[in-house]
This record gives sequence, C-alpha cells and structure tokens, in this order.
Amino acid sequence: MLKSFWLTCRRTCGRGIYLFLSLMVAAGIWVVSPEPTQAFSLPELIFRGIQVIQLSNMSDRQEVAIGRQINQQLTNSQFKIDRDRDTTEYINRIGQRLAQESSRPNIPYTFQVIDDDAINAFATMGGFVYVNKGLMAAADNEAELASVIAHEIAHINARHAIQQMRQMAIASGVASATGLDRSQAVQIGVELALRRPHSRQAEYEADQLGLQTMGRAGYAQSGMVDFMKKLLNKPSPPSILSTHPATGDRIAAISQAIDPELASGEGLNNEDYRLEIRRLLGS
Repeated sequence: MLKSFWLTCRRTCGRGIYLFLSLMVAAGIWVVSPEPTQAFSLPELIFRGIQVIQLSNMSDRQEVAIGRQINQQLTNSQFKIDRDRDTTEYINRIGQRLAQESSRPNIPYTFQVIDDDAINAFATMGGFVYVNKGLMAAADNEAELASVIAHEIAHINARHAIQQMRQMAIASGVASATGLDRSQAVQIGVELALRRPHSRQAEYEADQLGLQTMGRAGYAQSGMVDFMKKLLNKPSPPSILSTHPATGDRIAAISQAIDPELASGEGLNNEDYRLEIRRLLGS
C-alpha cells in the first residue's frame, strides 16, 4: 500500500515538473516575442512550450522517427531507389562497418542506393544515408567510396540536420525560435535534403569526423583526399562538390589531419573494386 502511494506521488510530481517547465518556456516565448500585439491563449502557450522542450532535447528515438518519415517522403516521390539486393548489401556492408566505428553507433543506420548517374551522396537525420550509383562508378576503390559514406555518417553524428532545422524554424517563424511540431519538422527535413547545403563549418567538421571514422574502421584515410582530388580535376564539378566549400581548402585540411599510420589501410585495390562495381552496376 505504501509503495503504491509513493509511485503515485512520483508520477504526479513528474507531470507537475514537466508542466512547470512548459509554463516557464511559454512565458519566455511571450516575453521575447517580437510581436507583442499577437495574442496567444494559455493552452496555446503551454503547447508551444512543450514543442520547444521536445526539439531542444530531441532524443535519438525522436530523431530516428522523424528521419524515417523524411525518408518515406523522399523515396516515395523524390528519388528512385535501386532495389537490387546485391548492390544494397554492398553499400550496407561498408556503411555498417563505418557506422559501428562512428561517434553514434547505437542508432540504427539505413544505407540506400539511388538509381542516378550523378556523382552525389547525402544524409538525413536519424541514420539515413543515400549514395548515387554515379558516385559508386566514379570511385576508383572502396576506400574512396567509404570516405564519402563516412563523411555523410559524420553529418548524422554531429546532428547537423537538426541544427539546420532550428535555423530554418527561426527564419520561417514556425512555433518558436527553437521548436516546431513533427509534421513541420518532416517537411523542413525534406527540403533540407533536397535543396539546403551544409555550412562551411559543418562540412569541415564532417570531413574531420569522417576521416577519424575511416581510420577506426580500417580504411585507408588517403582515400578521402584521392577522391576529392579526382573530382576536382573533372572538367565540370559534380553536384557533390557544387554544394560544398572550396575543395582545395578541404583537401589541404584533410591532408594535414591524416594519420601517417592510417594513410595506407584497407580498400585501395582498384582492380578488385572495378570488378565488383562491374558486377553490381554493369559498368
């Protein structure tokens, strides 16, 4: 009987603390609102306060759930996913090897191949990584391909998409400076995946984190520099470079960060890679 009483008290107190925090945040939104003439009812302010708390403290589970909805929209209407089992398994094998050596190995990662000849790759929040067939064909070896996947995993590790979402929410005035509901989050996430490049700082950070992940996974870190140099020397820069900072500066920063002992790891056999890619893509 006494144990049941204490459990009831704890649940009640927990709800009370959450409501108190929501009221405090809501009051803050009301105080700093740039439009003091705009009126909100108390229930609306409480709801807005809860939204702020949820976004500012987005859990891994929430991030994965939103990422899953973003992925559903992207794969249903924006991109044609290559459903070939062997190709998907190949990319997934590389991706999972890297993900387990990343700074967030405990979230589920999903690696998908897009049936597109453009040289490109990108990631969305919650562990979703997309690699174009054109990028697979452009790489000379598995280390080069792994370098791009490691870079995209790094964006997820650093929660860059969530940071962009907050910035976009501020710019559009949705809900509050730091919060928005799930449906709005999904729509913003889709737009970010399609049209919003990462900041210069985010790209440099993803390079460094990706390089470290490559080393821990056993891949030759030199593959990241080699692939960038090859793309830089193409007559016209592919889309993967057009949305990124100056490639020459990135190459210089990565070259300085390479561990000499990890420069020549696995994945540098060009012949084996070309045979595998020819088997998978027929190119």
